[in-house]
Amino acid sequence: MNAEVVLDTNVLVYAISTAAQEAAKAEVAGRLLAAGNAGISGQILQEFFVTVTRKGPSPLSIAEAIDWLETFEDLPCLAVDASLVRQGADIADRYRISYWDGAILAAAHRLNASILYTEDLSHDQTYGSVRVVNPFRAN
Repeated sequence: MNAEVVLDTNVLVYAISTAAQEAAKAEVAGRLLAAGNAGISGQILQEFFVTVTRKGPSPLSIAEAIDWLETFEDLPCLAVDASLVRQGADIADRYRISYWDGAILAAAHRLNASILYTEDLSHDQTYGSVRVVNPFRAN
């Protein structure tokens, strides 16, 4: 299973956002999602579900969130297994980042992605063969 890029949780959350103050980010995220070259991980889907059902001014219902999860089923999705957890922990330790970010980077490596789109890590930082790009960053 391969993907050119990995979309972090925040990209998926913005892609479904209808909030007026997030319109620009929603447009960017929607384009990234529609490009057809993106992958995700089970962790990203888990974080998405928790975020959209428990956070923000108007959380989604469980049924609405599940409907969105179904729309992401066509994306290459790397399962979280013991080996991925270990690799994520190693990356987190090596780069002094959170385990959760390390696990997403581990998934990006496993998917052979060259870019991780996220606003959670330093823009243009490289972690092994994966470069972080903040797609919402003002130039």
